[in-house]
Amino acid sequence: MKQHIVSICAAGGLVLAAPAVWAEVTKIGLLAPLTGPSAADGQEFVNGVNWAVDEINEKGGIAGYTFEVVVADVKDGSAANVSSAAERLLGTDGIEFMLTGYASLSLFEVDLMAEADMPYIAAGPSPSFAAITTQDIDYYWCCWSYTASFKGYETDVRSAIEALADRGEITLRDKSVAIISSDNAYSRTISEGMKVSFEEGGWRIVVDELVPFGEVGDWRAVLAKVRDTNPDLIINTDYLPGNSALFLNQFLDSPTNSLVFLQYAPSVPEFVSLTGENSTGVLYNLINAPLNSDKWPRGKALMAEYEARFGVASGAYGVGLYEMTNFYFEALQAVGDPTDRKAIAAAIGQIKRPTAAGNLEFDPDTHVALQSNDHVPVSFWQIQDGERVLFEPDAYANGSFMLPPWMSN
Repeated sequence: MKQHIVSICAAGGLVLAAPAVWAEVTKIGLLAPLTGPSAADGQEFVNGVNWAVDEINEKGGIAGYTFEVVVADVKDGSAANVSSAAERLLGTDGIEFMLTGYASLSLFEVDLMAEADMPYIAAGPSPSFAAITTQDIDYYWCCWSYTASFKGYETDVRSAIEALADRGEITLRDKSVAIISSDNAYSRTISEGMKVSFEEGGWRIVVDELVPFGEVGDWRAVLAKVRDTNPDLIINTDYLPGNSALFLNQFLDSPTNSLVFLQYAPSVPEFVSLTGENSTGVLYNLINAPLNSDKWPRGKALMAEYEARFGVASGAYGVGLYEMTNFYFEALQAVGDPTDRKAIAAAIGQIKRPTAAGNLEFDPDTHVALQSNDHVPVSFWQIQDGERVLFEPDAYANGSFMLPPWMSN
């Protein structure tokens, strides 16, 4: 793999990635958590964008342009750090397009992009994104969400667990669930939606806990409440891998006969390194996950290429940022002029094609990618002996559910 990052400016927090062959250069701005609790994701952002830029520069660029990546560190994703990073990029000469996996969880930086007439693709929480863009969709012509609608995160866990029970793969003793969440826009929105879904399905919520956002040093007080209820299902929507790994490790000190579903964190390679063999049996789901399956060849091929290039498996974002960067290149190929930002953004919105995560098509009323089994599905995964097994939906599955080793059916 070519080394693509050539310098870090400590004062400005910028990482510069320069093309191997200089022609007329267009810059791409990337917001990423290079430091802090989400740094593993941030490295995937950088890898994915550099991969796409390497490829296009090696082919001679597009319309007479080669590309340079400028990265600003959003650190912990706080409003101050995201604002500072976004403003540095918006003030950098030559940047004509920006993107992120996620910067702020509220997506407030979309307003900064609209004010600056900057084409922008994000893969953060789509409810926050849509809440902004639908205020005036014409004003937010700039901005698009690669992440599809999150509604499935709120509704589909219950149906997936009930389907396992209907097939006899698990036994639901009393349809009880413990729901733990972190107090941030992503985790809280999902957990609140889950509560509605489970209550509508006749489940009892026997534990309902909200913990402050940030590093959690000890889950034992929360887990004591869980053990007192011995629920059929335990859900924790804290997305930070370190927190989620500690929750699982402490749960397994004295496990209940419960399925464990953890939001997002098990998809990050760091999670398995922190949990080891304890990770076997854990469930999670993803929207916009690379579908690493023979049934979806693009997802499998890009996952294999990412690992070959970078020596580690991609989580949700390495391959995703590669796809998002290529959306910009496809739009520029159609428009021809990187400074015609409005035309570039419009061309991005017209993209309709297979991606690693499913068939992408944007909803013109929200600028959010469409979510369904025919577009971007909600994919359900289980870690089995260190491998991530996609077991639902069947149309994309690469394996089957197994009863977690701490459970009896």
